[in-house]
Amino acid sequence: MTDYIVAIDLGTSHLAGIVGEKHADGKFSILAYATEDPSSSIRRGNIYNLDDTASRIKNLVHKLESKLKDAKIKKVYIGVGGQSLRTTEHSESKKIDTGAVVTADDVNELKKQCEVYIPDLLDVLDWAPPIFYLDGRRELKPEGVSCERLEARYKLIVGRPSIRRDIVNSITEKAKQDIAAIIVSPLSLADAILGKEDKELGCAVVDFGAGVTTVVVYKNGELLNLSVIPLGSNLITKDITMLQITEAEAEKLKKENGSAIVRKEDDDEKIKLDRDGLTKEIAINDLNAIIEARTIEITENVIARIKDVTEIKSLGNGIILAGCASKLKNLPALIKDKYKVNVRFSAIRKRLLKDDDNLTGNQLYMTAISIMLKGTEQCMETPSDSPPLSEDDFMSSKSATPQKKEKKKKKKKEEKGWVDKMKNIFEGEQ
Repeated sequence: MTDYIVAIDLGTSHLAGIVGEKHADGKFSILAYATEDPSSSIRRGNIYNLDDTASRIKNLVHKLESKLKDAKIKKVYIGVGGQSLRTTEHSESKKIDTGAVVTADDVNELKKQCEVYIPDLLDVLDWAPPIFYLDGRRELKPEGVSCERLEARYKLIVGRPSIRRDIVNSITEKAKQDIAAIIVSPLSLADAILGKEDKELGCAVVDFGAGVTTVVVYKNGELLNLSVIPLGSNLITKDITMLQITEAEAEKLKKENGSAIVRKEDDDEKIKLDRDGLTKEIAINDLNAIIEARTIEITENVIARIKDVTEIKSLGNGIILAGCASKLKNLPALIKDKYKVNVRFSAIRKRLLKDDDNLTGNQLYMTAISIMLKGTEQCMETPSDSPPLSEDDFMSSKSATPQKKEKKKKKKKEEKGWVDKMKNIFEGEQ
């Protein structure tokens, strides 16, 4: 049976939904995608208004279903980020009998012990694969190795209990939409864009969002830290309103004319805003001075979070930028020049998707795609005799219908004309 996976990313600036078909080789094809404006129902990556979020989730699911033929979404994977997310360390250990070796049962026993561990006032949302130590000696594959004490050190991803509770209350209870699983989206995004070499040499995935900025650091193949900075690009927009313009105007200027760096060559450049026949002029470097100041504050916090766990220069593959706010002009140049670190933009690794899809580098959908890639449960009900068509396939099949009818009609007319012609010839001969 073919698996169809549905994923939703709860973002501050947008809700993004993806429907994918999982093939036998593990790769996915994207069948449908859509977005919904959260309109402040999500704040700093967490659900703020349960009723409004439920309504918008229903709208998003309806948009996705409308792009598929004869298919109904029965459950979804939900991705979470948010201000309270962070990593914490936890270890489990056990003694090994003298002369014995570590077995799979020993490893599973430690895993089960970790699963029932509950930190004070926090909810465990996920954990990274453990690092094993045998008699204090690090070992990647402990099974079959003799020791007296086996220890598994875990990096738990924890957050406020309200994260899970609000998702269930809003999406399951109010929107009446079943949840397949709750996925920690910063980790799923990192897994989708980073190769083995990135994690081995060391890198930091920095997701610049509207409400928060998330930093995930890897080195020597393991997760070092996940942290969330409560500063996002919405603050830049609010800062720009100090130029006596509306928030909508500020957002537009930031996206179309804004730069993370003030450039001397722009000293005489001005932007004109038309307001019902009245014109307001804004010096482009007045705009960019505001943007640069707040961007430096955010990036300094990013660098501080990285330095908490490792030296910047030790990250062989530098910083990988993600998130819609990472598209701010000259942001990579600011980070590279100011902090002396290599910077590149992120993209979903091509080998994870069946086709070279144009969404692989689209920051609007990348997190939702990464959540989809974690899916294992069937999320849709479809007719047993046919798979759901994508929007493009469905529309092309619809548009082909009148053409087929016309072609069939023409063929019948030609056949009738041929019969009549032969009839006349036959009657004439008689």
